[in-house]
Amino acid sequence: MKIACVVGARPNFMKIAPILKAMKEYSNLEPLLVHTGQHYDYEMSQIFFDELDIPKPDVYLGVGSGSHANQTAKIMIAFEEVVAESKPDLILVVGDVNSTLACTLVGAKLCIPIAHVEAGIRSFDRTMPEEINRVLTDSVSDYLLTPNEGANENLKKEGIPDQKITLVGDVMIDTLLKYRDKASSHKILSDLGLEKHSYILMTLHRPFNVDIKANFVNILNALMEIQQRIKIVFPMHPRTNARIEEFGLNDMVSNMKNLVTLNPLGYLEFMGLMVNSKSVLTDSGGMQTETTVLNIPCLTMRENTERPETIKDGTNTLVGSNTQLIIEESVRILDGNGKTGVYPEIWDGHTSERIVKVIAHSR
Repeated sequence: MKIACVVGARPNFMKIAPILKAMKEYSNLEPLLVHTGQHYDYEMSQIFFDELDIPKPDVYLGVGSGSHANQTAKIMIAFEEVVAESKPDLILVVGDVNSTLACTLVGAKLCIPIAHVEAGIRSFDRTMPEEINRVLTDSVSDYLLTPNEGANENLKKEGIPDQKITLVGDVMIDTLLKYRDKASSHKILSDLGLEKHSYILMTLHRPFNVDIKANFVNILNALMEIQQRIKIVFPMHPRTNARIEEFGLNDMVSNMKNLVTLNPLGYLEFMGLMVNSKSVLTDSGGMQTETTVLNIPCLTMRENTERPETIKDGTNTLVGSNTQLIIEESVRILDGNGKTGVYPEIWDGHTSERIVKVIAHSR
């Protein structure tokens, strides 16, 4: 059974690594790893293959960056040729990036079964490109492999038949639990002169935060206040760095003496910073679940989340781009009153095994 396993961007790599490892236990499965090249430089792509023992892609499409339409179209054209030549029995896609949707559409139109890992999560915000990708991918997938019960309910409300839906857990947690100890002792802290719990780790890249100057400035104003009490370590996404230049915010950033800006980091470096942080300030999706599992307070700079379980039961709090709210909730954490929480039992580090079991018995 030949399975085309699609990756394209940073969040995909942490999800595919344990799945490929689990596939090795089945002699009847033949994975074909396809890297679309949506993220393509070393810091955003290759370092993850090196650190997570992901095999070299069998196919590299090299589509690069571009507008959503341009990128999606280029992936579809290139992937269709791969499918025509390799004739996979099933296409496995993960997450919600443009590569996920593009390859799903190709498979659906060619009547090849699709398995979607991380199906059913919803922010209910159609202004987010990822939300469009999620909804469309789920609507034509044959195997919807969900991370939690809430995702199951979302799919049922959209009319997806029960027999297509399987609760498997969160596959990113498999990678987190496997590498947690190794990451926690990473030399990144000593390299940066940091002590455990002496800093906040921050990421920021969503268009509604960095492409709208007023929102970006609101967030920077909050950081200006917070960094007077604690260091903020900020690995900077290329998109964010570009907007700082475009909006003329360089002086505002450089004037914050306790804001430590870094280039994008590899998985182990980044997880080393997360595991040892006092708290996390982010607009990422995956970090909301990771911090809940690690029991680290997380402030999410969004008005909504596709991970509501991390708000209800976990360590996550929504703060948007509201300057005062970001400051108030950060101070609450620094004063020792950050959220603690729990997470679903099925986030046990064995999600990849359940995913591959579904695939192996799909025909």
